[in-house]
Amino acid sequence: MFELPKQALVVTAHPDDIDFGGGGTVAWLRSQGVGVSYCICTDGNQGGEDPSVSRDEMRKIRRSEQIAAGAILGVTDVSFLGFDDGKLFPTLELRKAIVQEIRRVKPDVVITQSPERNWNRIYSAHPDHLAAGEGAVQAVYPDARNMFAFPELLEAGFEPWTVSELWLMAHATPNHFVDITDYLPKKLAALKAHASQTNQIADLEERITNWGTLVAEQSELGSGKLAEGFFVVSTL
Repeated sequence: MFELPKQALVVTAHPDDIDFGGGGTVAWLRSQGVGVSYCICTDGNQGGEDPSVSRDEMRKIRRSEQIAAGAILGVTDVSFLGFDDGKLFPTLELRKAIVQEIRRVKPDVVITQSPERNWNRIYSAHPDHLAAGEGAVQAVYPDARNMFAFPELLEAGFEPWTVSELWLMAHATPNHFVDITDYLPKKLAALKAHASQTNQIADLEERITNWGTLVAEQSELGSGKLAEGFFVVSTL
């Protein structure tokens, strides 16, 4: 556990989820030469606070923002599954879509949202987040490695793949911490790329810095550090 992977796949419910929960980690992984791909389950069309923007237009805006944010962190492989924002459930359809992405990308690690509600961080426990996390966990085990799960994917050329580790964001009891102190500027830049969501957050930099400091205090990184925490599970 905790070895540097060659390839990681991020599975989240909405555009901007990874940038809030793991943007610093993605920047660090890319700096280490790790390949990173994104799989975004919804288009985030319920986001934003401007009623003059149609929901169809918001879909386009949020996709564009996520692509731009990914590029800032060094991620160019961004897939959108197209499920409706606010209506995500860990269905077989969602599992199949995530399995296809796992088999396409062939990651050593899947980074996703915790399927368990964290009562200390209720904002991270959006129902879509829980659903994306549960769908990703089920896709990792047992589906992606099982040749008899979704045989139509095998027929289409998507061979079974075994993911070695799950890294769960926003878990109540993280067991692995990534020092993101040097990557705060990139994390903030990626978040600001989600202008439809973050322009109204006047204290964005202060808020992100405080969160990173609190997480670092749970770890053994020492004072003056910023961190992102994950609950890491071996699936081997």
